[in-house]
Amino acid sequence: MTSSLRVFVNATAVDVSAGATALDCIRAWQAGEADAVSSGKRVITDSRGLPIAFDSPAHAGSIYRTVANRPPLTDTRSP
Repeated sequence: MTSSLRVFVNATAVDVSAGATALDCIRAWQAGEADAVSSGKRVITDSRGLPIAFDSPAHAGSIYRTVANRPPLTDTRSP
């Protein structure tokens, strides 16, 4: 059984230990980016661009991206 997984973070191949989380993958790629995710400045998205929990388990071939954490758009139209 393989004890490591190959994942992709922002288009870069990264090898992580089996059992790693999405945040672990980001940290293996770039520690400062993982700190930005932990502090809420950035979020992790999956291959479709949908936000995922940073404690999601990684799987071989997972694709992660980090993006700025922006507040949701609000409706500014008058009622």
